[in-house]
Amino acid sequence: MNSIQISPIDTTTFNVNIGGRTPTTHVVTVSPGYAKKLTADKVSVELLLEKSFEFLLEREPNTSILRSFELSIIGQYFSEYERIISEKLAR
Repeated sequence: MNSIQISPIDTTTFNVNIGGRTPTTHVVTVSPGYAKKLTADKVSVELLLEKSFEFLLEREPNTSILRSFELSIIGQYFSEYERIISEKLAR
């Protein structure tokens, strides 16, 4: 299991460190509007990122995840992303 550590760079940009056999670091930007769309302002952006990376790690190794990206791009690769994340965060 990979560990996920998230630290803010500023209000919309975060470092996401994934531990494991080959640790990786990712810089992820989350627009406030997109975060609100997925979370309805009920959970933190950090929790949204954690669940988003869990989603990604269920589908690909951490070494295949883009090193820098806008969170909304995940839906371009995995069409079910927004539905699944919204459901997970609503629980």
